[in-house]
Amino acid sequence: MTYQRENQRVPATEILQMIADGHEIKLIKCTVSGDLDVNRFLVKDENFNTSGLDIDIKGEKTTLVFPQAMEFNSCIFEDKVFFAPPWEQPVQLEVVFKRDIIFNMSVFREQSRFSKATFCGAAGFDGCTFERISVFRDVLFKTQAMFRTVLFNGYGLFNGAVFSKEASFTNTCFGKGGNFTNVRFQGKSDFSGVYAKSKSVPVYESVFFARHRFGDDETFWRFIKQASQEAGYYQLTGESFFNERCAHLCRKFYGPDYEGLSLPKKIGRLIWGIRLLPELIFGRVLFGYGERPIRVLAAGAIIILVCAFYYAGNKAAVLSRGDPIIHNLNFMDGLYFSTITFTTLGFGDMYPAPDHLPTRCVAMIEALSGACLMALFVVGLSKRYSRG
Repeated sequence: MTYQRENQRVPATEILQMIADGHEIKLIKCTVSGDLDVNRFLVKDENFNTSGLDIDIKGEKTTLVFPQAMEFNSCIFEDKVFFAPPWEQPVQLEVVFKRDIIFNMSVFREQSRFSKATFCGAAGFDGCTFERISVFRDVLFKTQAMFRTVLFNGYGLFNGAVFSKEASFTNTCFGKGGNFTNVRFQGKSDFSGVYAKSKSVPVYESVFFARHRFGDDETFWRFIKQASQEAGYYQLTGESFFNERCAHLCRKFYGPDYEGLSLPKKIGRLIWGIRLLPELIFGRVLFGYGERPIRVLAAGAIIILVCAFYYAGNKAAVLSRGDPIIHNLNFMDGLYFSTITFTTLGFGDMYPAPDHLPTRCVAMIEALSGACLMALFVVGLSKRYSRG
């Protein structure tokens, strides 16, 4: 049977009894009064008939399994909505939703908690408004998790949640911030258009993207970048920008729907991805998209040292001013000549032998490398430490 109401004021007690009786729930544009709290099933004074409820008690832990679908479209919840254990006993209760749970376009005026719940079917919260804190901590979403165009006027806590397949937060607003600590995105994720209303940067320590190599985390880092930029955390902005660009490079390399391609098309896609090799080497690895100036400095030091060993070896030919005879340089002289060549100073006291092509080629390459790397270092340094 289906418990169905439309454009009515419905008490939460009545809804809870229908859930306990195993009825499917379908409410459209209804106002729910009272606490919709499944913990009330475990309180004797509430006088709920729980004989038809699937309750599994193991020690101090109770598991409630709801096999029916629930649909609350465009509803208003005036009081608390708790499908989670109490704050003071976080391991007392777990809720399992076997089928789709839909709250699309609903308004939660008080706290809403779904901590430690398991959504076996789709979890639909599209267009919802959470006026107070909303807690999805340690939730397991086994299929779709839809949080598109959601307005979190309070804190949105997702720490420890696991999104097994698709997670969509498109155009969602976090009014007072969010928490994505230890969240695992094991399938596709989309944070396109997500923004923060206040100057509060979401917490995201140890966030994990299983599809990181496909660039699936690009929109997430763009969200963090914009939030940190508006909040004035410019170093965090730079780090988020670097992560965003790295993800964008991965996305360009594999292209759309890579996993669904046939083997020949995958090979062709990878071969075509060779065009991104310059960006990989110079943009990401060497320059760090302007956020890793120390890498440029280290690369310059390596080039100077390698060339110094070459100039001090038997295969190089370096002349000194006023001495036409080629002498093997010691390491310090080789390092000196390498440094002035790299920095393009060119004092003229030492120079490659005119008739020794390998030494002249090495000197030319080092001078060009020095000019480019010094320019990159200045750009990266100014971007990194003069932002804002």
